[in-house]
Amino acid sequence: MKVLYSLLAVLILALIPLVGVWGLGLRYLFGIIIPYAAFAIFILGFIYRVAKWAQTPVPFNIPTTTGQQKSLPWIKASKVESPNSTLGVIARVALEVFFFRSLLRELKGELREGELVYHRRPYLWLGGLLFHWAMLFILVRHLVIFLQTPPDWVTRAYIIDAFLRTVTPAGLQISTIVVLMAVTYLFLRRMVSPQLRYISLPSDYFAVVLFLAIFVSGVIMQRVFVVPFGPVRELLAGLVTFSPYVPEIHPFFFVHFFLVSFLLAYFPFSKLMHAPGVLFSPTRNMRNDSRARRHINPWNYPVRVATYEDYENRFRKELKVAGLPLESEEAVVMTTPVNMPLQRGE
Repeated sequence: MKVLYSLLAVLILALIPLVGVWGLGLRYLFGIIIPYAAFAIFILGFIYRVAKWAQTPVPFNIPTTTGQQKSLPWIKASKVESPNSTLGVIARVALEVFFFRSLLRELKGELREGELVYHRRPYLWLGGLLFHWAMLFILVRHLVIFLQTPPDWVTRAYIIDAFLRTVTPAGLQISTIVVLMAVTYLFLRRMVSPQLRYISLPSDYFAVVLFLAIFVSGVIMQRVFVVPFGPVRELLAGLVTFSPYVPEIHPFFFVHFFLVSFLLAYFPFSKLMHAPGVLFSPTRNMRNDSRARRHINPWNYPVRVATYEDYENRFRKELKVAGLPLESEEAVVMTTPVNMPLQRGE
């Protein structure tokens, strides 16, 4: 049912621009107003989430490590796996962002002949890595459409992807094929695994199905309806330069465009925010230097406490009646108010 709800939701989203543009002719709404609104929601939501994370104090020193912490000079420390410097933290986070290093360590435990055996499963790591890198390549490739004079590295990426179309099935770019295979694997992985099916929410399926619909609609737009490149570039260039204009474009383009706009607006309020969130994860971005530096809890507030002398003065009679030994036979002036919490101090 979770999958069906997600499929139904994405199908409805795809039908909205078809009805709006093909049936009602609302090209200005779907070509200008909705993209601008989606981009504004994305920027404001992104800034809000990041600012909220940045303002959240970290009460404990909790970096996750897989190496030796720096301690004595004759003990070799792991500078990346257990970083004690800012440079080590940067290297560790960079490896996580670009190569998903922690995901590569995923282990699966299974009972074999009564024994618990762990073995590596690189499939999720490979699928996630291919998906994200192919997505990055697709975004870079699309800059050719947005920019009047794209940089050389953008042009080269576009030419390489376009050259590989001659050797791929149906003339698709290699990045499109890779991303379709990767997102299909991530979707089927949630469907096949009973454990993942149990913990998955409808929003988890919705994000994957939405990505799949965007990629498939892009392929249909290129290979089936063959939407001309010129009008699309004219529309997007007008949006970027804040001189919006909607030329005559095949209505199916607005299906792809609307799904991308919805993804932008949905991004800051979904789990897709793990992209910038990894940079704010205290388990990743903190130095493991608890032996060299004391971590102060920023949520701590000053608490006035009573010394043991104050406690003894306050309950002197009761302590004598109970026959308990006293450190001082004579009462001294209390250093804290009577209603302060009592705690033994130095």
